[in-house]
Amino acid sequence: MVNAWIGLGGNFAESQSLLHTALNRLDDHASITVLRQSGVYCSPAWGYTDQADFVNAVAELETSLTADDLLTVLLDLEIALGRDRSGRRWGPRCIDLDLLTYQDLEVQTERLVLPHPRMHLRAFVLAPILELEPGFEIPGVGSAQHALERIEQHEADAVRLVE
Repeated sequence: MVNAWIGLGGNFAESQSLLHTALNRLDDHASITVLRQSGVYCSPAWGYTDQADFVNAVAELETSLTADDLLTVLLDLEIALGRDRSGRRWGPRCIDLDLLTYQDLEVQTERLVLPHPRMHLRAFVLAPILELEPGFEIPGVGSAQHALERIEQHEADAVRLVE
């Protein structure tokens, strides 16, 4: 069994409910246990900013799946929950499930990059991780706390706990 961290997000009216549904479905999977989950945070859109604010959370999982198989489960769950990937990159979405880390594995393939290549740049990922694990270390990057401190203050301050 290994530990993995995932990010969950979305910016549709039902997204907050879908975060909880996704965690319940992951916990129901025979090869996955949700160990803990952060609170739900609200933040402005990142990348393509002309859209509604997002709700985000992270969860720590324990799994017997490989990283690639876990990614498949996450992508399949997105589709089952109504995700449509035909829109613009970083555009509106009902649910987004990202594999952030898988133990301390560092991988770069066409399909999978670990740790997530932008997690250290996103306050909406770092804040909920630090809520659960104040000493969190991003493989190959370092301290999540230091990464959050390097993010522009206005962006970090815009991430707020809502649940």
